[in-house]
Amino acid sequence: MASIKTFLDQNFLLNSDTAVALYHDFAAEMPIIDYHNHLPPAQIAGNHQFENITQAWLYGDHYKWRAMRTMGVEEAFITGGKTDREKFNKWAETVPYTLRNPLYHWTHLELRRYFGIETLLKPESAEAIFEQSSHLLQQKSHSVLGLLDRQKVKVVCTTDDPTDDLQHHIAFSKQGQAMKMLPSFRPDKFILIEHTNFLPTVEKLSQVVGSDIKNYDDLLAALKNRAQFFATLGCRAADHGLEYIAQVDYDLAEVRKIFSKKIEGGVLNFEACEQFKSAILFDLGLIYHDLGWVQQFHLGALRNNNLRAMRTMGADTGWDSIGDWPQAKSLSKFLARLDNEDKLTKTILYNLNPADNEIMATMVGNFNDGSMKGKIQFGSSWWFLDQKDGMEKQINALSNMGLLSCFIGMLTDSRSFLSFPRHEYFRRILCNLFGQEVERGELPHDLPWIGAVIQDICFNNIQQYLNLDNA
Repeated sequence: MASIKTFLDQNFLLNSDTAVALYHDFAAEMPIIDYHNHLPPAQIAGNHQFENITQAWLYGDHYKWRAMRTMGVEEAFITGGKTDREKFNKWAETVPYTLRNPLYHWTHLELRRYFGIETLLKPESAEAIFEQSSHLLQQKSHSVLGLLDRQKVKVVCTTDDPTDDLQHHIAFSKQGQAMKMLPSFRPDKFILIEHTNFLPTVEKLSQVVGSDIKNYDDLLAALKNRAQFFATLGCRAADHGLEYIAQVDYDLAEVRKIFSKKIEGGVLNFEACEQFKSAILFDLGLIYHDLGWVQQFHLGALRNNNLRAMRTMGADTGWDSIGDWPQAKSLSKFLARLDNEDKLTKTILYNLNPADNEIMATMVGNFNDGSMKGKIQFGSSWWFLDQKDGMEKQINALSNMGLLSCFIGMLTDSRSFLSFPRHEYFRRILCNLFGQEVERGELPHDLPWIGAVIQDICFNNIQQYLNLDNA
């Protein structure tokens, strides 16, 4: 009878000798460029010190919140007024029931990598783990910058509203830190014209740029102004979280009328909204191309499904799921319009619906024009898909339909400074897939070359893609 492997040992997820060699000899020590996340810039610039593990671990973590709710934990222990210790104890009660959910792996990876805690988290161990981890978090070694340094993080790209003054990025850039924090441009609020907050958002932008936004051209000029400001602080990318890419035929004169009608308080129908969104996405794409940026599109999230929770708690509190909009035709039309003008910038496409894996993997091949390596990317597994099965499916789809060797690898997409072992998780899965195929004779036993490809995927490709060689 084969021996049972130890849980979370040094060869965790590595199921062959070749996978072990690939991970430890090539992947493990590569630094991290986390090119999309939602980390708070203020906490990075201020080198924030957390008081306890609840603050570092449970505040803002929708994954954990959903699991606790599923276990019948009252909201007071999740986002409510209970103490940090009480909230942590409820998470400790939940963890043993997360078996086969990636939260079980992530929880214990994070306890080990940041705090050296190998004990399984459960009610009996909760007090000791809370005390040990919280004590360390109060030490200089475990400040925000210390946590990032422990994971060899070289660059983080935050996600920022166009109206943000980026004061924390400015302050951090003056500190001379080895790690770099770069902003990313997230203009979704200026695309989604049907939302109730569209007009207040435009008014805020008007105040920030110091000029009235009376028409569509004023809006574009203001957004370009802000993008240029972002660029002065090292911004390399824009990001968009959309249900799908709107792309219908439109006339610019009609789009100008649509925007003016909205500004004057008029009600727009669906067709008018689609025309506006089609136009502004194209015009933003022109701005990104001129700046040499990467444009990222996170597509397919069905957000804020629970109306009662939306009413009582607000948006983005953990009530989202996978959507099933058609993606291919409008996405193709959007990319083709920009490419036809020779204005298609580097682009990363992320899908939340796994049924769209092959769509995205083949779509990128339509617009990789030979001008550079991996210009159009099928992005890493995202949100509900950034777990073992989802990563393997994304890697396999990209391998089958494109070139995995050109892939720019993993990111956290997280609000937590304790989430960076997800890069390790991805790297182990990647090495295991390669290792299995080498041992089955499906790939040659050329570990130096395969190891070099793995290092490219882990770090080198994204460094080149974002022109970060000297960052």
